[in-house]
Amino acid sequence: MTAAPESTESPRVILGKIVSVQGLRGAVKVYSHTDPLDNVLDYAEWTLTRGSEQRTVSVLGGRLQGRVLIVQLKGVNDRNQAEELVDFEISVEAEALPELESGEFYWYQLEGLQVINLEGQLFGKVDHLLETGSNDVMVVKPCAGSIDQRERLLPYLPGQFVLNIDLDAAVIQVDWDPEF
Repeated sequence: MTAAPESTESPRVILGKIVSVQGLRGAVKVYSHTDPLDNVLDYAEWTLTRGSEQRTVSVLGGRLQGRVLIVQLKGVNDRNQAEELVDFEISVEAEALPELESGEFYWYQLEGLQVINLEGQLFGKVDHLLETGSNDVMVVKPCAGSIDQRERLLPYLPGQFVLNIDLDAAVIQVDWDPEF
């Protein structure tokens, strides 16, 4: 048995998804996961993935239209070509993202971390985060060793509710009573 070769490629971060086409000249509508929404346009090249299919495209430009972006991609010149790109996820290499200040994290860095309280009780692992009007929310799903099999929605409030994030130990410590 031989080990799989180690990948030298940086992990990829999903920044959005092509959701439909716009007009006749090959523009696509993009739902962006970035904040602000048009930050996805800061990346000149995107990797598009749908299932096992993957391609790299160059961004010529785009504009915000409501909650979606209208984007023109190089080599996509008509509606039929644009329709072929619907449902592709947009990603970039993680190392292409801007460096954050100390104590700040990208959501993808928090996904998969174990969530424990001050008493050391394990609630589960962060599955994903949700943006709400007042604050972001961690969706914590049970895992091996969890105190129960409940899914929890916990506020992501660093300094108030979230006491410590240790990426090396893969743990988020929270001030939370499991009976709440």
